[in-house]
Amino acid sequence: MSTQASIQPLETIELQTATTCQFSVIWLHGLGASGHDFEPIVPELGLGDSIGVRFIFPHAPVRPITINGGAPMPGWYDIDSLDFGQRKQDLAGIEQSAAQVNALIEAEIGRGIAANNIILAGFSQGGAIALFTALTSKHKLAGVMALSTYLPVQDTTVEHLSAHATQLPVFMAHGQFDDVIQMQHAQQSHEKLTELGLAVQWHDYPMAHSVSAEEIADISTWLKDQLGL
Repeated sequence: MSTQASIQPLETIELQTATTCQFSVIWLHGLGASGHDFEPIVPELGLGDSIGVRFIFPHAPVRPITINGGAPMPGWYDIDSLDFGQRKQDLAGIEQSAAQVNALIEAEIGRGIAANNIILAGFSQGGAIALFTALTSKHKLAGVMALSTYLPVQDTTVEHLSAHATQLPVFMAHGQFDDVIQMQHAQQSHEKLTELGLAVQWHDYPMAHSVSAEEIADISTWLKDQLGL
């Protein structure tokens, strides 16, 4: 994997469930969105304040996006086609964003959060980066939530799979009517992760490329399991 001489820090939004935190959730938004997208979900998770959880919502860098006519917009990597069969995957962009997320992980460790108390989460493009980063990180994390997404650059991911990746709890959720990332691609990623030895908790819902109330309830249950609530 390529290394970055200097990693541009990501701007973030933070929410905490208590004054003192023992856990961190780093949650990545989708293409063209911002860190504000998933802020409203935090109160809906019903985590309470018995254990402090810091939610970190980074803003993706603004970069030219080919399917946007090359115009710049917030994105974790470039996309040149919505057709997965025709798409050329942007490995350099994916690795750059993974390095930036790994820097956020290091920052949380520096603030006193144990690596195995850090969860990565992401929606769509953000979910792809969350999966790639969690599976290749040198740190053994608490888990990863992959929402309406897929496992990108699978050959590279497999080549650089961490020694502890197969122990990573994974929550995958997808819309049955998703026309941005069709469910078959998420299912193929699910199968690939299972083939690699990961235990993936899979959910699908009668929705499009979005998040539903039922999904939020399932996310809450999964998060509480990982946090020991």
